Amino acid sequence: MLMDINFKKLADDFKKYDLNDDDLDRSVKYASDLGKGLKLLRTFSQGVTIFGSARVSEDDKLYKKARELGKLLAENGHAVVTGGGPGVMEASNRGAFEYGGRSVGLNITLDHEQFPNPYLTDTLEFHYFFARKVMLVMASKAYVFFPGGFGTLDELSEVMILMQEKKMPKMPVFLIGKSYWRPLIRFWEKKLLGNGMISPNDLKLVKVTDDINDVVRAANKLGHVKIDENIYDYDGRYQV
Repeated sequence: MLMDINFKKLADDFKKYDLNDDDLDRSVKYASDLGKGLKLLRTFSQGVTIFGSARVSEDDKLYKKARELGKLLAENGHAVVTGGGPGVMEASNRGAFEYGGRSVGLNITLDHEQFPNPYLTDTLEFHYFFARKVMLVMASKAYVFFPGGFGTLDELSEVMILMQEKKMPKMPVFLIGKSYWRPLIRFWEKKLLGNGMISPNDLKLVKVTDDINDVVRAANKLGHVKIDENIYDYDGRYQV
């Protein structure tokens, strides 16, 4: 078991690389973040990870739409996974939680914005962004991006590059909100594709929509997939 790892032995092994004490301490914390995340992920089948702004208020239309999506996914037996914070994350977790579904929050310690929302059935707190992002990706079979800021854009880019470079299967990625995302898509088409920085197929990695039922249909088509059958299976059958 990953959580039974001997961190003292791990630190001793790292000394072979002539790392200083700070590097050793950091390496052990990396392993701890990843280990506790993997332990949680093994307790449920692949869910749907929902990303989006932490700054969206309860009366915002985005909050209401994310809450409804969380509810619909829970109704169909899919775990809802978010970064565990406020805004879109809270709304998505809330919808799943109120229905009685699995509502997972993978939180992180930040100087502002981020605190666990009260609608979680499972929660973990991470120290490192990269470990948290690994778990947000590994936890799910489909990904949803509501409007957000730098963090949301970072997470979207990470998912796309992993699929582009075949480090994970090509799974459904939805950008919710056509008016919000279309300028970015046009930038990709004009600047990235136009200058040969990406290929035409890379633009097919995402679907822009205003209909949250597109997400539910894709999740239902994939079914309830075990972790190992998703992340490590590259036969292409997750393309939707």
